Amino acid sequence: MYILNYLYFLIITFIGYKWLTSKVGYMTNPLDRTQKMQMDGPEMFWVLTFSTGLLAFSAPGALDLMAIRLLVLEVFCFMGIFIVKRKVQWSAAGVCYILYLLWITIGLSYSSAPSYGFRVILKYIYPLLLMLFASAAVRDGEVFLKAGLCSRTVAVISIIFAFVPFIGKLVPGVFWYGTARAIHYISICVFSLALVYYTRERKKNLFYTLLFMAPCFIWVFRTSIMGTGVALMMFAFFRYKLKSLPIIAGLIIAGVIAVFTIPSLKEKMFKDENITIEQFQSGQLTKDNINSNARFAMWEYLQKRFYVEHEATGSGTGSVQHYMYTHFVFGGLKVPHNDFVQMMCDNGMISVILYVLTCLLIILHSLHIYDCCTGGFLKICAITAGSAMAGVLATLYSDNVVNYSMATLSMPFGFYGMALGLWKKEKSKI
Repeated sequence: MYILNYLYFLIITFIGYKWLTSKVGYMTNPLDRTQKMQMDGPEMFWVLTFSTGLLAFSAPGALDLMAIRLLVLEVFCFMGIFIVKRKVQWSAAGVCYILYLLWITIGLSYSSAPSYGFRVILKYIYPLLLMLFASAAVRDGEVFLKAGLCSRTVAVISIIFAFVPFIGKLVPGVFWYGTARAIHYISICVFSLALVYYTRERKKNLFYTLLFMAPCFIWVFRTSIMGTGVALMMFAFFRYKLKSLPIIAGLIIAGVIAVFTIPSLKEKMFKDENITIEQFQSGQLTKDNINSNARFAMWEYLQKRFYVEHEATGSGTGSVQHYMYTHFVFGGLKVPHNDFVQMMCDNGMISVILYVLTCLLIILHSLHIYDCCTGGFLKICAITAGSAMAGVLATLYSDNVVNYSMATLSMPFGFYGMALGLWKKEKSKI
């Protein structure tokens, strides 16, 4: 069945290229399904690309189809920047990300495995290209809404294939792994929540909000549970500012209670099932009580090998990935399950500072746009971008988010890119 993924890849690549290079096309209007709206080629390509980030098209064998798909999308986005007639919108976050990419590129010069480093850089380049292309392609609120709703539809289909018995086996490898999907759902969750506030279909969008919160709890994925919580807290801050502090405190308390009252979550969280919330309140719990699946030990080991005595610059881009692929460590793990640790080991604290600063600038700029804009579409896009960025950034602490950048990082960066484009249009009107 995996062989079909090659066919799916060729079909979606052909459609993407055809739409990108076409002058005009038509799609169903998201505000009125009985009508068609006219779009140019780059707008149609954007809707297709943004809404299909969950499609991995993995296939076993020497040919890494997912890596090829990522490279093709990067080439298409780069082409699209020159094809689209509107200008790319730069921001402080984009400039900071460029500095980050330059720094990790310099890291190739002192890396022991530059070929692995090149693969790492490709995964970091995609969110930037996606953001820049979106900032040029999207100027109309209907295009933004179409892209967001289509991405939600694909996410719903992925949930169906994940939870309906046997149906998932019909399309093996089409969607990303469960961990990547769960992080992807964080962005779709806050997008649906934004629609609750700014559309009339409140019950429908509230259902979708809860729907995309559910998988991380059902699968007991602690990382995506944490990311969803952080995204909801940031959403509340965007919406209510300092008045959101009781809501944020409530979410934190609810999270703590969930850890100690949901049996499956408590069992996965702690080494000893007899741990109580009273021990947490009295400060008796330590890192040693947490079941990290040997992650703490692995992070410490990697830091001693690649970070210590190289705190500023690290050991070179791709060093960690090369080591874990060529050595049997920690039961054969190939990734460190912590992108911050990998950044530190590969490129030092300078890289961590630049990357975190980029994400913080996206959150702050999204907050500024949200507060200053008047258009409903732009408010939905800005609050989604900032909240999703906060949630996804949190997941970098204990998962391989960069490895899944097509499905994970593409969402907050894509929403932010669309917000830049819509903000440009609103400012030009003013």
